[in-house]
Amino acid sequence: METLIDRREAIRKTAMMLGVAVCSSALMSILESCRNTPALNYKPVFFTEDQALLISQAAEIIIPRTDTPGATDVGVSQFIDLLVKNCYKEEDQKLFLDGMKEFDEMAIRAFGDRFVEGSPEEQVKYLKQVHDDAVNAEKAKPSTPRPFILKLKQLTMFAFFTSEPGATKVLQYNQVPGAYHGCVPLSEAGKTWA
Repeated sequence: METLIDRREAIRKTAMMLGVAVCSSALMSILESCRNTPALNYKPVFFTEDQALLISQAAEIIIPRTDTPGATDVGVSQFIDLLVKNCYKEEDQKLFLDGMKEFDEMAIRAFGDRFVEGSPEEQVKYLKQVHDDAVNAEKAKPSTPRPFILKLKQLTMFAFFTSEPGATKVLQYNQVPGAYHGCVPLSEAGKTWA
């Protein structure tokens, strides 16, 4: 015996299928937008988008925004991108990229996801652990190639403190310094000079 669907039933089921299709795509786009992966504010010239994002997020953890600008505010990742492209030898570029790849693979083993896709808490914990391990390894064998995280930290600090906000808002800056006074109490001297 054949079961026939009347016209009203067919229209109702078609409308339900269409509604499910529209709602599911809208729901997926909402869920996708909830990810904690910020976009870059520049186009990388040497790194891929993912690599530049990793550098940007790690640099912001190293020098976060407080009452002074953070690493992303002054364009640290863009500076590192240009520096590695224009100033590193090809073999040093390869070492840097290999170190970054290993850093990201270790993040997958540590918290089950790539570094840029981890929660901020996971990123901070992981970065601190990798940094501490690298410092201990470098103390044990100073002749080995420098670990990626220490290179990144050095480049981040260099990029930040040579930027205008880093030199003027974090360090003391006096365009024309005065006379040299060798024996001044530290309380009078203040912050480090740019």
